[in-house]
Amino acid sequence: MEGKRIRRMLALAAATATMIAVVAPAQAGTDNGNSNAPTVRFATFNASLNRNFDGQLQTDLAVPGNAQADAVAEIIQRTRPDVLLINEFDYDAGGVSLAHFQDNYLGVPHGVAGDMTDPIVYPYRYAAPSNTGIHSGYDLDNDGNIDPVAAPFNFTYANDAFGFGWFPGQFGMAVYSMYPIDFDSIRTFQLFLWKDMPGALLPTYPDGTPWFDDEELDVVRLSSKSHWDIPVEIGEATVHFLVSHPTPPVFDGEEDRNGTRNHDEIRFWADYVQPSESGYIYDDDGVVGGLAPGAFFVIAGDQNSDPLDGDSIPGSTQQLLDNPRVNAKVSPSSQGGVDWAAIQDDNNDTHLSDPAYDTADFSESTFGGPGNLRADYVLPSKSLQIRDAGVFWPASGDPLQRLTGTGFPVISSDHRLVWIDVSHGAFG
Repeated sequence: MEGKRIRRMLALAAATATMIAVVAPAQAGTDNGNSNAPTVRFATFNASLNRNFDGQLQTDLAVPGNAQADAVAEIIQRTRPDVLLINEFDYDAGGVSLAHFQDNYLGVPHGVAGDMTDPIVYPYRYAAPSNTGIHSGYDLDNDGNIDPVAAPFNFTYANDAFGFGWFPGQFGMAVYSMYPIDFDSIRTFQLFLWKDMPGALLPTYPDGTPWFDDEELDVVRLSSKSHWDIPVEIGEATVHFLVSHPTPPVFDGEEDRNGTRNHDEIRFWADYVQPSESGYIYDDDGVVGGLAPGAFFVIAGDQNSDPLDGDSIPGSTQQLLDNPRVNAKVSPSSQGGVDWAAIQDDNNDTHLSDPAYDTADFSESTFGGPGNLRADYVLPSKSLQIRDAGVFWPASGDPLQRLTGTGFPVISSDHRLVWIDVSHGAFG
């Protein structure tokens, strides 16, 4: 196909961009994450803080008053996670958006008269480059077109990027923590090649012909954004916060290249936490292997996969839920999920999963949605005890429904914040 051999453009420069690690000094009286706490709250929130234009998120967060960011911040303040992953938070190399969101949104009260939240201060925060919007130089969607110029709504560019995006860093990730992050020991897996996963579900045409040619396989990365292992120091323990955001298993064709990639992005953590399965893994510094036996961890992120419903490959999420090293005994739930599945019954009546566990409002059939799904997960290691868990999805009629809305238009995000409280003697 013409153009398939165009040299890679932008990829290496963007992929090797300097990671951002920002440490702000804790303010007296504001450190809610002391090491003597009996439980630690971990959370994930696909907050939809992505924008169509490079730099737009920085502009939106530079001053208080952005309605969507206000709603996102209030949800975080009302749930008060100690360690938080935000999916769909556009990356910038200077960490400007990270700082603005803390200073102008998380750090100021929100609410309505008579029901205001307290500010929340995260002394530690982290972001790093994302594969989204980094052009591969190849025609990865096999449509016969390559356009290496990043621009909003340029689907030709975005579909040939290592991860879908109008510009490098769109749909990125951010981590905020009350507890110290061991920045020197962070591992990232942005550059890991999909072909290097043994038994990878690499896409094929219906007749079995490989979707990617050999040159493309030498550059195609597994992670649509990135996978990060972030060691968080809690008391005498180190908990590895394993965060990612696999691609949605849709927006492709019969080859199911997004469905297979979603499956293998989820599998990455399933292998990483098992020493017997992780020998093939290498990080962006070339260090080989996964977690050490017995290491504490919490897997978090929008996995874009419901155990029983939606479009992901059957069994994708079960790679984590049924993993022998994962504690999945408690499923975070909400009354709001139940209420809205009933209200939005046209798409949800045929679902098999319990709507109490739903974390995303995709119900609107007018927009081709698959119905409400469980897409977002916080899964600790077996060595951590789950004390409590929940999904921030206010019940129908709850005044806090103003923060989530009723589908379209989206007030904060089409996803809900998911949290778990865990404990261990080493935390004390």
